[in-house]
Amino acid sequence: MTMRISYEQGTSSTPLLSETIGANFKTAVASFADREALVSVHQGIRMTYRELYLATETLARALVADGFGKGDRIGIWSPNRYEWTVVQYATALVGIILVNINPAYRTSELEYVLAQSGCTGLFAMDSYRSSNYRAMVT
Repeated sequence: MTMRISYEQGTSSTPLLSETIGANFKTAVASFADREALVSVHQGIRMTYRELYLATETLARALVADGFGKGDRIGIWSPNRYEWTVVQYATALVGIILVNINPAYRTSELEYVLAQSGCTGLFAMDSYRSSNYRAMVT
């Protein structure tokens, strides 16, 4: 058996970055701290890179305090919201694998994906459209 790298590069002459998403995010924060990083029009939220990093770091610390660590899998079951971005970067900072779950999934599909992926945690909204996520998880 031969070992291979875990990604392939297409025909582009631009090399892939050799850093993690978390490291790349920290570089962006250091370079553009006071620039706008995130806009959620439907939520009325605007955040600079510094504000986004503070929210992200707070969540990352909470995840570690709750016992999550590098290589763990946490699901996110939500449509696009600013919280989704915070969760994505917080998990990246810790080294947690973020499992994206389709917001349209029903209970049986959620049960399957959580078991199949090995998720030990889940971020979800209380409800979305006609789905009561809280009741479905319970």
